[in-house]
Amino acid sequence: MALSSSRPHILMRPFLRGFHASAQALARVEPHDFSKPSEYLGSWEPSAAGDPREAWARLERLRKGYAHDVRDLRRQYAYEVQLLEAERQRKAEARAEAARIANEERKAAKAAAAQTRAAERRAFELDFRQALMKERAQKLESWREKEKLKAQKKVEDRELLRRKSSMWVAEDKLETKVLQAIMHTTPL
Repeated sequence: MALSSSRPHILMRPFLRGFHASAQALARVEPHDFSKPSEYLGSWEPSAAGDPREAWARLERLRKGYAHDVRDLRRQYAYEVQLLEAERQRKAEARAEAARIANEERKAAKAAAAQTRAAERRAFELDFRQALMKERAQKLESWREKEKLKAQKKVEDRELLRRKSSMWVAEDKLETKVLQAIMHTTPL
């Protein structure tokens, strides 16, 4: 597919868009502190005498002064970079310390919640165990009472049977007793 020359603005749009974005960034003026003008630039004035030794000496003094100024600027820049690095490191340490403290607080809260849950669980288990023991004691007491009543009834029945069987029956009443026993049987 051939490029159409009738619509060059469509092809140039991405390219122009990049310029537009950078132009907007350049249009924003940020405050800037400019340094003082250098005494080195524009400071050379040819001497009227035209002595080359004097000119070389002046040039050497200018070079040494410039080198001294550059050294001072580099020292100042290194010092400022050190200050910025120290500030960045201090902020990083403060962030790390804050994160560590938050982590410790979160762990302490989690441990406290776990202890609370454990205490509640122990209290529930203790209540449950006590209720279970109480219920068992009641059942045991009820069973003992029933066994006692059964034993007592058995003893009473045996006593009654012993008393009834040990009675002497007169001969004249013997027939009526036998008939009565046949008619009204008592299961043992």
